[in-house]
Amino acid sequence: MSLEKHGSCLCGATKISVTLENASVSACHCSMCRKWAGGPLLVVHSTQQVRYSGREPSIYDSSDWAQRGFCGQCGTHLFYRLKAGGFEAVPVGVLDGDTQWVFDLQVYIDEKPAYYCFANQTREMTGQQVMEQFS
Repeated sequence: MSLEKHGSCLCGATKISVTLENASVSACHCSMCRKWAGGPLLVVHSTQQVRYSGREPSIYDSSDWAQRGFCGQCGTHLFYRLKAGGFEAVPVGVLDGDTQWVFDLQVYIDEKPAYYCFANQTREMTGQQVMEQFS
């Protein structure tokens, strides 16, 4: 059962439409996501291309294999995606509505700093496990 969600950046210049396979939310603890988001990045995953309308997202090549998108007007984080395609993550906070999200995965758990901890029981993957799965 797919889930169609819509949202926007903080200023409303960029609108987002995404089709999700489920209501799962994951957290990334890698140092780049923490620097970009100011803490762990909480996202939903889409295997289908995310659709944007209004202002096109600005894109930053954050590594040889990935890009990060944001609103060039207000700076809202809009996506993390693999350049090879097939994987796009959207920050759950930009999506509208009170979906009953399920927090069930933490990645780069080996880079998580000691100063915070989630109480939820989730599947946990190290950075190496993530790279092996998605490479």
